[in-house]
Amino acid sequence: MSLNALYADVVYIFALTTLAGACIPLGGVLASIERISPNWLEQEFRHFLIAFGGGILVGAVAVVLVPEGLKEMGHSVLGIYFILGGGLLFFGIERLLGVKQKEAPQLTGVLLDYIPEAAALGGLIVASPKIAPLMAALIALQNLPEGFNAYRELNDQPGYTPGKTLRFMSMLVISGPVAGLLGYFFLAGHREVLGAIMLVASGGILYLIFQDIAPQSRLNHHWSPPLGAVFGFCLTMYSDMLASYS
Repeated sequence: MSLNALYADVVYIFALTTLAGACIPLGGVLASIERISPNWLEQEFRHFLIAFGGGILVGAVAVVLVPEGLKEMGHSVLGIYFILGGGLLFFGIERLLGVKQKEAPQLTGVLLDYIPEAAALGGLIVASPKIAPLMAALIALQNLPEGFNAYRELNDQPGYTPGKTLRFMSMLVISGPVAGLLGYFFLAGHREVLGAIMLVASGGILYLIFQDIAPQSRLNHHWSPPLGAVFGFCLTMYSDMLASYS
């Protein structure tokens, strides 16, 4: 590969992952806007977005992370152990954060989803470059509602102000380009490792969904939060179909 081609790929990965990651603080900015009135509409909208983000995470596991992770590992039965290991790993992480009074399942879900998919995006630049822009669009669509929910979650924690929360969320954007470049330079040649990372993330996401995100989305006598989960899952399926038919 020529130096010019390498430089072009690096710039391309940096641009795609940065734009996708920018939707995290963008979701936070939307969440920081004056709360919706009346209060019942505020509660309905927030729970809808929590469920919508959860649906996207389920979709990301079902149609992106697990299928691609198993494919990279040659559909080995070891993939099941990596998924189980991911669930146990993030159970331990959540217990550790809980001891320190810093539980943040929405934020953890964002990073669990964003970082391995950004790494996969870097690998796709080599393996399937035509799919890369659609993958970046999917990541961006996931990050927007997740950023909205994570802002509300963090802002409710002691010691956080709106400005501090948005600055912290903006700092998370750089993790995408770093993961994408690592995927490009290292994981593209070690596909089993990339697959294992995606499967571990899948197990962690599933744990967070059923432990924290799904219970938060429930709102008595309201139907929109469950539909939000369905919409989020279908959006991920549609994005995957677009990538498959490109």
